[in-house]
Formats: sequence, structure tokens, C-alpha cells
Amino acid sequence: MKESSVSSLVDLGKRYWLPVYKPRELVLDRGKGARVWDTEQRDYVDFGAGIAVNALGHQDPDLVAALMTQAQKLWHSSNVFYTEPPLHLAQELVEASGFAERVFLCNSGAEANEAAIKLVRKWAAAQGRGPEQRVIITFRGSFHGRTLATVTATAQPKYQEGYEPLPAGFRYLDFNDAAALEAAFAAGDVAAVMLEPVQGEGGVLPAAPGFLKRLRELCDAHGALLVLDEIQCGMGRTGTLFAHVQDGVTPDIVTLAKALGCGFPIGAMLAGPKVSQVMQYGAHGTTFGGNPMAAAVARVALRKLSAPELLANVQRQSARLQEALRSIGAELGVFSEVRGRGLMLGAVLAQAYRGKAGDVLDVAAAHGLLMLQAGPDVLRFVPPLNISDEDLSDGLSRLRNALHVFVAQSVAHQ
Repeated sequence: MKESSVSSLVDLGKRYWLPVYKPRELVLDRGKGARVWDTEQRDYVDFGAGIAVNALGHQDPDLVAALMTQAQKLWHSSNVFYTEPPLHLAQELVEASGFAERVFLCNSGAEANEAAIKLVRKWAAAQGRGPEQRVIITFRGSFHGRTLATVTATAQPKYQEGYEPLPAGFRYLDFNDAAALEAAFAAGDVAAVMLEPVQGEGGVLPAAPGFLKRLRELCDAHGALLVLDEIQCGMGRTGTLFAHVQDGVTPDIVTLAKALGCGFPIGAMLAGPKVSQVMQYGAHGTTFGGNPMAAAVARVALRKLSAPELLANVQRQSARLQEALRSIGAELGVFSEVRGRGLMLGAVLAQAYRGKAGDVLDVAAAHGLLMLQAGPDVLRFVPPLNISDEDLSDGLSRLRNALHVFVAQSVAHQ
């Protein structure tokens, strides 16, 4: 397609979309594996995977087959009736989790976290706790969603500004601050602690060694629930199917989405023994959650993301990616730190380049590489978990070339 066609499509977005996004001015058309092509047939290596969603890349044949098979049977029925795919998916999620007894299926991560927040409050009420004793602790730098409750749980003012008054009952602490955590329980009003084992939007920051274990101990000692948001870091992203396995803790609630459907919208809240019977008939619901098409795809995704060879590839490619990022950082002086787990990595920009993550993404796209940022100071790397050696090497070559240009441009503008 000609440039005018791309421009006209971009103009449609600028004219008709609510202007809450600022996409790069290219129009993606198709994908295969870890690569995508735009409408002008330029190819890109995809290191963003739809914000850690396309964990098996684009057009995985098994996912496509599952979707097409179900599409010819039944698209939607609502939860007024049983359909087979979500029943099997719920069983398989429970069995894979090793802790859960029941599952609530929904459409997104925000819905999964909203359900978790409601479940915490419902559980606390069932314990005889008044509203003032149903506080949920969350952590600065977190991201839990865009609904009014989940944006309140998200302890980042930039996401909350203008939406006040926010719902009450949340308390914010610094991530990985064990001393502050212990002090926060002193009031005796904490019903739950909710956190990401690896903060995503907050800069790809993992929980410190021992932090989740201490958190589990404090929750047990004070009669509080442990809620883990694994919407981004779960489903194999960090090298194990569930990220918290690496921390040696058993949660009460886990939320999932993103990679669970590998691109088809679905979310899930997994409920452990303490809370699996709290919500009875009419306590919560969803029209589209557990949609048979989404569930059919998620069943295949779960099976493939659980495979030992897939998880081994995550660990192997993680080591390669970290080594390459540190090498590039040393060569160009552009990174101060590389952190994260598995194929959820963050490269922190050096002081001279702080605030310019978005600029790096623009240059990278011009060099045929799609990436993400995690705030203004961190480049976020979340490629498909089955990325090949060839695609990873090609993406890193494009990244190195892009960063050479970025550094040269930065020097020229000083």
C-alpha cells in the first residue's frame, strides 16, 4: 500500500478513536511467529508480543486450529448454560496451579483483578469484619488495571489523576520494603496484600529474594489473604508456568490474563481453599467470561505454555538476551541495569538517557523492531516465549543498530 493509504488509516484512528492511546504511525497487517508485517510489507521482529500477550507468537497453528474448530460449533451462550470448553479449562487451571480449588473466568486482567478485590472484601465480610477492617495493601509501582477499583489498587498517581474520589480501603507501600510491610499490619485492619511477583509497568522489577515468603508469613499471622497478580508475569513468562513458584509461596488467589489466551481475550481468577466457597449464586458474574471460543484457545495455550521444552526455551533465551543487553549497554553506555526474570526483562536507561524510553521505541520501530517501555526510563523486553535463535539474534542486531542511531542523535542534540 502507498503512504497515502497508511496516512488515511492513521487519520481514521485520530478522528474516531477516543484519544487515550498514542500509537506509532504504522499499520500492522499480519504476523507469523515472532515477526509482523505492516501494510507496506515492511517486516518487524516483535519483542513486545502485544504487551506480553502473544506468548506463542503470531498464527500458532494449534491455536488457530482450536479457534477455527470452535468457531464452527458455538461462539457464545452466556453462563446461563454450560458449554464444554470452559468446564475443561477450569479443571485444567486448577490442576496446573497446585493450590486452587475453583476458577472464575472473565475477559481481561482488569476483570480478574476486580473479581479478586471483590472476593477479598466478601471473604472479610464473611469473617465478621466491618468495612474499616477490609484494607488491601498494594505497592507503589504496581499496575492492576484501569477499572475504578483496579486503578485505585494501582499505586501510581499518574493513572489515578482526575478519577477521584477513588474507592476507599487501599494502603500503599514501597515494593520490597519488608520493614514497612510489617509496620502496615500493626493496625489490625488488613484483609489482603495484592502484588505482582514481578512488577511490569513499574519497571520490570522482581520481588526481592525472601520478600514473598515474609509476606506469606505476615498474612498467615494476621489473618490476611495473599493475592498474586500474574497477569503479565504468569503463564511461563518468567520461566515457570506460575511466577510465584520461584518464590516458594502458596497464594490464596491468583489472577491471570494476557498469555492465557495468547491473543484471544480471556482472564481468570484462581481461588484457593480459604476463599473458594465465599462467593455463592448471584455474588458476581460476567456475560462473556468463559466464552467457549476463548476457552477453547486457552486450553491449547495452557497445554503448550506448560510444556517443559517451552519453559526450557524461556530460560535459555533469557540468558542470551540478558547477556546481549549487558554487552550492548557496556558498548554504548546506554543501560545502567538489566533486570527481570525469564523473558520478562527490563533494561534501565543510563542517567544521560533517562526519560527517553519512548524515543528509543520510535528509533527501534524505524529499524524494524517492535518493543515496549515500562515507564519513561526502562525498555521492556517480552518477546514470544517460543522465539527462535534466529529471530532473537535478528532482533538484537536491529536493537544494536537502533541504539547506535539513538545515541548519535542524543549527542547531536546536546
